[in-house]
Amino acid sequence: MSASAGPERPGGRGPLEGVLVADFSRILAGPYATMLLADMGAEVVKVEGPKGDDTRTWMPPVRDEVSTYYLGINRGKRSIALDLHDEADVETARELAHRADVLIENFKPGGLGKYGLDFESVRANNPGILYTSISGFGSGAGRDVPGYDLMVQAISGLMSLTGDPDGPAFRAGISVFDVMAGNHAAIGILAALRHRDATGQGQHIEVNLLSSALTGLVNHSSAYAAGGTVPYRMGNAHPSVFPYEPLPTADNDLIVTAANDGQFRKLCDVLGIPEIADDPRFARNADRTERREELRPILVEQLTKRGALEWFELLVEAGVPSGPINTIDGGFAMAERFELDPIVEVGEGDRAVPTTRHPIHFSETPASYRLPPPELDEHGAELREWLSTSKEDT
Repeated sequence: MSASAGPERPGGRGPLEGVLVADFSRILAGPYATMLLADMGAEVVKVEGPKGDDTRTWMPPVRDEVSTYYLGINRGKRSIALDLHDEADVETARELAHRADVLIENFKPGGLGKYGLDFESVRANNPGILYTSISGFGSGAGRDVPGYDLMVQAISGLMSLTGDPDGPAFRAGISVFDVMAGNHAAIGILAALRHRDATGQGQHIEVNLLSSALTGLVNHSSAYAAGGTVPYRMGNAHPSVFPYEPLPTADNDLIVTAANDGQFRKLCDVLGIPEIADDPRFARNADRTERREELRPILVEQLTKRGALEWFELLVEAGVPSGPINTIDGGFAMAERFELDPIVEVGEGDRAVPTTRHPIHFSETPASYRLPPPELDEHGAELREWLSTSKEDT
């Protein structure tokens, strides 16, 4: 039974209208994935324990005494609190899984088995289920290792690439692999939905943070897998392109990117040193990268004649990628300048919450923002009533 038979909800239709998602996930990767699905029209039921999702308590910062962490990844969902140590609540959870198109969970691999909520048990009553599991290190030999983004940043090698060459390793400023795994989970669900539409078959979709990390390290992963090279920490420098890093100006550092010969020539023209683009030492990207220590002071000498924002305007006008190093408020301001409308308000009146816009633009089935992030068990009564009725009666 799909979401179309569920409780009435506000808002327009989306590309996933009619898809019911039973969300047994917590923290970040799973909730981020299900928020994206909700934005695209899916009916998402967020199943929480009696104390709620951990991120409800991850504060500061807060908005109206609610964690902004939680608010940022849980719009568009209905919350029901279920105690899986209570048999009646377990039966409610099983009924939800029985009716769902998608179930997503990030318990320890196999951890839902004792409740009859593992893939095989759910599939027995719901053969079309798209059962999606997110773990730290997969369901094999790494199944018993708890998975947190910081651990995976360390284990994957990302931290070895982040920071100054002579300084300590650093984590990225966000939980980058949780977000990446959430995206991979959403992609997997969409692919499996297409397969089910064609065949009627459900399946088990597994995503783990370490695999997401290794594919997400892209050129660094390929350097090792294809070239046998172990990349090393280079601060803000790029191992294969120059210039591709912050460079000093008269006031602040500016990101300057010239990833091909044409961009480098434009950069030199704007800086007033067109002859450098014809210098055989710097003619090709490989030459510039090899001789970056020769080229950098030439560029810096020119850049320090103007401020970062002035150079930004001149370089972008000439088609040279560049950008100021903003704080988060500056990033939102830049998005506003580019007419990306980065903030959407979800809910009405006292429940209205500003959140970050869905990242995908659909010309025919735009993302919608029907429900604000739910309070714990906010929709428990209506969901219990719906789940207690016979499927044939809904």
